[in-house]
Amino acid sequence: MRILVLNSGSSSIKYKLFQMVGREVLASGLVERIGEETSTLTHQAVNAQGEITETHREGRVADHREGMRQIVEALSASSTGEDGGGLAGIGHRVVHGGEDFTEPTRIDEKVLQVIRQNIPLAPLHNPANLIGIEVALEVAPDLPQVAVFDTAFHQSIPPRAYHYAIPHELYARHRVRRYGFHGTSHEYVAGQAAAFLNRPLASLNLITLHLGNGASVAAVRQGRCVDTSMGMTPLEGLIMGTRCGDIDPALHFYLLREAGLTPDELDAVLNKESGFKGICGTNDMREVLEKADAGDDRARLAIDMYCYRVKKYIGAYTAALGSVDAIVFTAGIGERAAPIRDACCQGLSGLGIALDTEKNHGGSPPPFEIQTANSEVKILVIATDEELQIAEQTFELIRRMSQ
Repeated sequence: MRILVLNSGSSSIKYKLFQMVGREVLASGLVERIGEETSTLTHQAVNAQGEITETHREGRVADHREGMRQIVEALSASSTGEDGGGLAGIGHRVVHGGEDFTEPTRIDEKVLQVIRQNIPLAPLHNPANLIGIEVALEVAPDLPQVAVFDTAFHQSIPPRAYHYAIPHELYARHRVRRYGFHGTSHEYVAGQAAAFLNRPLASLNLITLHLGNGASVAAVRQGRCVDTSMGMTPLEGLIMGTRCGDIDPALHFYLLREAGLTPDELDAVLNKESGFKGICGTNDMREVLEKADAGDDRARLAIDMYCYRVKKYIGAYTAALGSVDAIVFTAGIGERAAPIRDACCQGLSGLGIALDTEKNHGGSPPPFEIQTANSEVKILVIATDEELQIAEQTFELIRRMSQ
């Protein structure tokens, strides 16, 4: 059985085709710069001999409908291993499900309407996700299609953690609350951590650290998220590539008044010009580390601030959980930046967390563990795979519907 996973952005469509027997990737690709003068399609496929072939195509892709047509053509032209059955369904990444969706959901007109109603909560993402869904429904109207929401995993957070201390009517009328993001990644690595430790997920308390250009932390008690660092928007929480993370809310008013910024300009500053980029001029962690090693004081400051913020969340979520079985590092920085993992765990022996520097810098491929022999808490490095998680959840929902 094959599942196609689509992640539709405002000017791109990312896709991956899975053979669910063996969880193999048969093909993947990306259509970029949709609507611009020069668009590109990069497509990789695995042929019958297990060899990876790549094709690259340039030429204007006028809209998402044309982009989907090219994806279908590329998939049809690919020799993707043994047949193993036709396409069984399509899984779609949807950023925001609001309070309406707590699990993957079969897409119908009612679901589409609710996703539209949640556009104010994710004005940059949900419209693009919707376009991808609508085009896929046109191209394959008879296939089951499933929406998998970034926010769904965090809907188990209790009211004491998701409410803000603002007038209640703002929550009731405008749905102002903590939603959290990266839920698909946090849920995936939590499950992978349980498998690695050979323990039921329901028996574990975990702190999962998704550290990429966007970054978030989740406190997971017995498989259910009980708190997360991102809030109503992805701006809250950790310092990120271009996002500021936690700041004094009154800073907004000060900058509007004293710096003469408009609300749109302030939004751009906090979301696109802050974080690592704002502190030291680049949002690429590899460059930040290189600059710090070369003696750049602002790059060193950015790293110190970043790791300090992560450590504070580890401490807070240890308190929220009561006890922690494992800390999980994932995503680009979490999986590959050993110096960052080292700094994030320094000084936490009082919480039973002790990192083994030699293991941490050993260069093993994930998954692997990096705690000392006497550490009370496991420290794991696990590669995330959000597309596989979407495929798994889509496959499981289709399987249940067919019973």
